[in-house]
Amino acid sequence: MNPNNTGFICPVSGWAENPHTSSFIARCAQLAMLLEVSASPKPGNVDREHDYPDTCFEHFVASSVSVYPVIELAARSRKGIGALIRSAVCESSAWQKGGNTHFGAFLLLIPLSMAAGELFDSCGKTPCKLLPDEFEALAAHAHDFVRATDCEDAIEFYRAFEVAGVRVNSVDEFSLGDPESEAELRTQEVTLYELMDISRGYDLIADEWISGFGRCLEGAKSITEFMQARNSGAEDSTFSCSGTGINEAIVYTFLKSLSRHRDTFIQTKFDKATADYVSSRAGEILSAWEKSSGHYTRDFAALLPAVQEFDSELLRKKINPGSTADIIIAGLFIALLGGLRF
Repeated sequence: MNPNNTGFICPVSGWAENPHTSSFIARCAQLAMLLEVSASPKPGNVDREHDYPDTCFEHFVASSVSVYPVIELAARSRKGIGALIRSAVCESSAWQKGGNTHFGAFLLLIPLSMAAGELFDSCGKTPCKLLPDEFEALAAHAHDFVRATDCEDAIEFYRAFEVAGVRVNSVDEFSLGDPESEAELRTQEVTLYELMDISRGYDLIADEWISGFGRCLEGAKSITEFMQARNSGAEDSTFSCSGTGINEAIVYTFLKSLSRHRDTFIQTKFDKATADYVSSRAGEILSAWEKSSGHYTRDFAALLPAVQEFDSELLRKKINPGSTADIIIAGLFIALLGGLRF
């Protein structure tokens, strides 16, 4: 519940009855959000070392903690994605004053949490853990949920913008700033999935909905493989990174995803050329490091100077790859569901 006693919105939904399962899923989502914002250096984004004037590290921490009841409810729900998204936005906004922190992440975490709840309940797994070959099944179930959204989900999604203050491109015929859009959505019976389909060409998160959460799976695989290589390499001194390795795994996967996929948050805030430059530069940095030695047989410290320089450049220009951060959160979430520990 939020500190103003407003409570979160409860969608009409089917229920899964295992509270242990839903609690586990919600904790994985929370930890994914906290790990992502804590990772550093993560070029251009808020982390434990860098704030923006209006949005700080602590705002992301507060948001991550605040949405526990909504994610827990999502894990027990089988419909009502739009209301759950609005609930998450309301909870996040009620607990911090830094504006939009996790809107894109909520769009990914909620259907993935619903899918995880369904998968765990259907097979009766105790303790909860996804096997690597079940990651794709998770994404497929999440895709089924988003394809099943209806007009009410679309309306709730639009209402969430009243709270979130998200920087987006409006869908042409359904302007986010137009009070008539809700009526038009009802008249045309437009579903939330259809809205995402319209937006997919210029919104990375919308494209994840339509294409089946593939980038999220890429992130989970990259993080998991990095940690496996780190743990095995630490034994024979072929892989060097500090601490638990999870920070390095996130930074590496962030750069990898950014290099492969144009960040549409940058594209919306600036332009396509800026977004393409950022992706190209991330690729150059990773390529130079990877060529320095064999696959995963590397000193991670050798990567840091170039990443730190890139980070300083993007922070100076106020270029923040927010969509990439959302993908990393979802990838971490899937990896944690699969038993990632550090």
